[in-house]
Amino acid sequence: MVFTDSHAHPMMDAFAPDLDEVLRRARAAGMRYLMAIGSLVRDVEPTRELAEKHADVFFAAGLHPHDAKDWSAAARKSLEALLDHPRLLAVGEIGLDYHYHHSSPEQQREAFRDQIRLAVERSLPLVIHTREAHDDTLRILTEEKAERVGGVFHCFSGSPAMAGFAVSRGFRISFSGMLTFKNAGELREIAATLPQDRILTETDAPFLSPHPHRGKRNEPVRTLEVVQCLAALRGVTAETMGEETTRNFETTFPRLARSR
Repeated sequence: MVFTDSHAHPMMDAFAPDLDEVLRRARAAGMRYLMAIGSLVRDVEPTRELAEKHADVFFAAGLHPHDAKDWSAAARKSLEALLDHPRLLAVGEIGLDYHYHHSSPEQQREAFRDQIRLAVERSLPLVIHTREAHDDTLRILTEEKAERVGGVFHCFSGSPAMAGFAVSRGFRISFSGMLTFKNAGELREIAATLPQDRILTETDAPFLSPHPHRGKRNEPVRTLEVVQCLAALRGVTAETMGEETTRNFETTFPRLARSR
């Protein structure tokens, strides 16, 4: 069986003791690709090095909305320096998060806009994070004409209207272990009805372990539970779902095709 984890954070401390074993387990289960997300202010350099070391690992880089207060001319220059790297597939994760207040909404919106502009300049897709900020997220994506590069709404937890917006603008929607949670009925309804070519899978590891692993460290091999849940919702085999979401990953990030 083939599957792809389109969003994980393997350089976080949670994986420091056994990252090699974590990757081995995922590969043994059929992982084709792993997208490692590098935080511009925390771990982007070791994330880049991981992608350079492993043929099946690629990376994205950006300033998370929690860190938007650190956006500056120097941060922009640091991000620009990474964007031509052949293993970098996207700018992200970037966006808005109004649940926490590590950075003000104004700081988040400024950093989000500027990073979208950089991505559009370099023709790179976006990895979008949005939480309790859906209206502003959609408005900024529209105003900055982000549909020119597309990308993915990661760890999707939005409304049917937001899913419709994403699909209509050429974005894909990535589902995480949240899809398996008991209170995720609306999310499962969205997942069951989206066009097949718009769907990706992820873990957001080490966060959001799927049922029945909630409360434990998540890891890329648990993408399988997401694939299996999607397959059941859509009436196809897990093998078919894994193959199709992996193909969608390849289509979402054009630099991947050039790197193989």
